[in-house]
Amino acid sequence: MPAPKMTARRSLLAASATFLSVMLTTPTAFAAPGPSTSPSATPPANMSTVGGERLGRAGTQVNLATGVPVLPKDVTARSWIVADAESGEVLAAHNAHWRLAPASTLKMLFADTVLPKFPRTMKHKVAVSDLAGIGVGSSMVGIKEDETYSVHDLWLGVFLKSGNDAVHVLSQMNKGIDNTVEEMNEHAEDLQALDTHVVSPDGYDAPGQVSSAYDLTLIARSGLQKKDFREYSSTATAKFPGATTKNKKGKSVRGSFEIQNTNRLLTGDYDISQYRGIAGVKNGNTTNAGATFTGVAERDGRVLLVTVMNPAKSGHNQVYKETARLFDWGFKAADKVDPVGELVPPKGAEGTGGEPGAKASAGAPGAGEAGGAGAAGESGKSAASAATASGSSGIGVALAITGGVLVLLGAGVFLVNRRWPLPDLVRRRR
Repeated sequence: MPAPKMTARRSLLAASATFLSVMLTTPTAFAAPGPSTSPSATPPANMSTVGGERLGRAGTQVNLATGVPVLPKDVTARSWIVADAESGEVLAAHNAHWRLAPASTLKMLFADTVLPKFPRTMKHKVAVSDLAGIGVGSSMVGIKEDETYSVHDLWLGVFLKSGNDAVHVLSQMNKGIDNTVEEMNEHAEDLQALDTHVVSPDGYDAPGQVSSAYDLTLIARSGLQKKDFREYSSTATAKFPGATTKNKKGKSVRGSFEIQNTNRLLTGDYDISQYRGIAGVKNGNTTNAGATFTGVAERDGRVLLVTVMNPAKSGHNQVYKETARLFDWGFKAADKVDPVGELVPPKGAEGTGGEPGAKASAGAPGAGEAGGAGAAGESGKSAASAATASGSSGIGVALAITGGVLVLLGAGVFLVNRRWPLPDLVRRRR
């Protein structure tokens, strides 16, 4: 080979090696994609301090002291939080205010915003336009155009199957997608979930759509004030209407099929057991968000909320396994650890002193709650019927969140008034 060509080849090889070396040694954040794709692997230096200054810091925040159990070592989530659902105390957190893609956990905000608007017995015939604009690869419950569904059916589709088709139908009933998104953003602001920005009501990946572990926990806490929200989020299996067909005699008939909640701490799976004390709330998973989950569980009268966002480890059911570890820690540490922050009350609750009838109690079950029927109904089986004999039952939140409790917000604290009877399904479960 002539000398000039050899020199050129060597130069090219040297340049390629240099470029490869730079790519292999450059931090992930250097090549981090824009806001519409995966975020940086490093949390921002400055985050919100809503709920306390320590919650705005990067890394794990916990007050370890003598007698306080050590946090589990195998929690790989980018962001997580463990909080007392009633007092609002944050027991421990990791990058609590990191704004990340929420996936279908955002449906908690959708439900908290829209659920009170329509009685569960209301019927709606689905038009073609109701199902327009659903993202490719979306989770679906199987809604068909020109079929009629009750609002109760639609919410079962939202909570159990995370059905984006059910979200879109309910959004169209609520004056359209744009109106629903606007209302969700307004409600997030009222809840002081200021890390949250909604672009799509179903949580489907969209540029600029974000929330945080702190915000999702606030949202779940608000939603759990609503009787129907508690019951739908704790329902393990239900019957969902199928398509209308003709039988052999030419008569129109409509069957149904069973749907199961995709929350694996509620239903269990081949590699994970139903979590003892679990009572909801919502899971999610998209390409951008990874796996996300907010759960509520009760043991011995203590009610905890745990949110986990995007575990780095990609094992099967990893988000549920990490959530279970944090729940276990929280129940052991609750009476021993000093909090690192608090879940703030909604703006409307500030200064109410928790008085009955205060704005903060709006949407709580009672005479004014839309569709406030008792248990999930004959078409749904709550986690009561899915509980195992080993004691992994769990809406023992019966006396706290899940059991028809009157909860009022005042000065950031839940005041519990146990004057409502437990729904039948919850009573059976206990």
